[in-house]
Amino acid sequence: MIWYLIKVVLSAILIVLISEISKKLPLLGSLIASLPLISVIGMIWMYGEKADSEKIASHSEGTFWYVLPSLPLFLVLPWLMRKWGISFPLALGIGVVLTGVLYLLMTRILAKFGMNL
Repeated sequence: MIWYLIKVVLSAILIVLISEISKKLPLLGSLIASLPLISVIGMIWMYGEKADSEKIASHSEGTFWYVLPSLPLFLVLPWLMRKWGISFPLALGIGVVLTGVLYLLMTRILAKFGMNL
């Protein structure tokens, strides 16, 4: 139980830290947020919980492939807000739906090449 509490607290601190830095220095916040910190922390938690190497390797590989279809969100969101004047919640919703569609397409395309995520 204490291990889960440590994981939750450290992960939450990281998210709050990025949020607070972004308020004062948006580009620095963006740089920190763009780092694969969550993935790295996840792999560290897996290692600490004695996950076997294959599970950690699969997690890392899956993360690579799932990052690719999530990237357009970061271009579509500001484009919708600036060009079309769409509110943040709606633009975010559209971006999330787009990301979901792209995830589905990515998994189907990769399956055709024998890679199942």
